Amino acid sequence: MKRIKTGVEEFDKIVDGGIPAGSVVLITGTPGSMKSSFAYYVLYENALKGKKGVYVALQQNEKNIRQQMETFGWKTENVKGNLYILDRYKIQEGGERMYKKTFMDILLEHLLLLKQDFNYELVAVDCLSAMETISEPRKPRIEMFRFFDWLRKLETTSFLMSEMSADSKSYSRYGEESLADGIIHLKMEAISDVKIQRRIRCVKMRTSKHNTDWHTLLFSDGKFRATEVISEAR
Repeated sequence: MKRIKTGVEEFDKIVDGGIPAGSVVLITGTPGSMKSSFAYYVLYENALKGKKGVYVALQQNEKNIRQQMETFGWKTENVKGNLYILDRYKIQEGGERMYKKTFMDILLEHLLLLKQDFNYELVAVDCLSAMETISEPRKPRIEMFRFFDWLRKLETTSFLMSEMSADSKSYSRYGEESLADGIIHLKMEAISDVKIQRRIRCVKMRTSKHNTDWHTLLFSDGKFRATEVISEAR
């Protein structure tokens, strides 16, 4: 089976060698857990190796995304031609069409055209809650099922960001966890009265013998790394 490497040191071992190509994966977690940065990093690392990706930004414009990601050391010029940012403003160009189609329909049209012209292998959508707010689907569960099904037909590996509260036991609002092929959960864990640690866990990954334990997610020098949980007495 072809697998997509995340580029996160040790995490690819956790997910049995990488993400199965063609999967639709939820990246879910609390605010500040670096969901967006993690997804962008996966696309960036693959773009460095020649695999094309599309990052769909529904909450910020392209300029802000590039500036934000460059602060982590991920230089735009290094992946020029392999990593494309599609923001909400590009999607909504030609606003007269919005009266006839939903935002989700127009997003899918853009992704289809990009598939034909850019021939990307990976796509990340940041984030599902923003898409639901903008699109205002009348039957959100049915629309979400259609969205997942359509992504699979694109034959790309897809990453969908989904925000959850710290006390929530559900990874999504409309049952996306049952539709997804994989779920990667990021969270902020207090390890002392003053210190917070980012952690990562592969909740599920179809067709993979993956580790389901929590791991510490470290970031330094532009690189993510997963390690055994680093704990500290309170």
